[in-house]
Amino acid sequence: MIRKINAILSLVPNAEVSVTDTEVIWHNPSTPPITDAEINAELARLQAEYNANEYQRKRAAEYPPITEQLDKIFHDGIEEWKKEIQAVKDKYPKGE
Repeated sequence: MIRKINAILSLVPNAEVSVTDTEVIWHNPSTPPITDAEINAELARLQAEYNANEYQRKRAAEYPPITEQLDKIFHDGIEEWKKEIQAVKDKYPKGE
């Protein structure tokens, strides 16, 4: 889940800010605060980006460790390795 602080730091990377459940406190007066509307728009954008990349997280969780992948290539050849990797890619297609 993307939090309000993630959106703020995405918009103002060096922000000195505290975030509670009810307010945003800007600690550096030279940093102009951003509006709730801007924060909410960035929250929505970051969440959409996170959701769109779910297939990557699912694939990464199922791919064997790289040492096992290299061992598979060495013993069984690259075509067998490709089949194993392709099965994960097919299970979690890009864009779903």
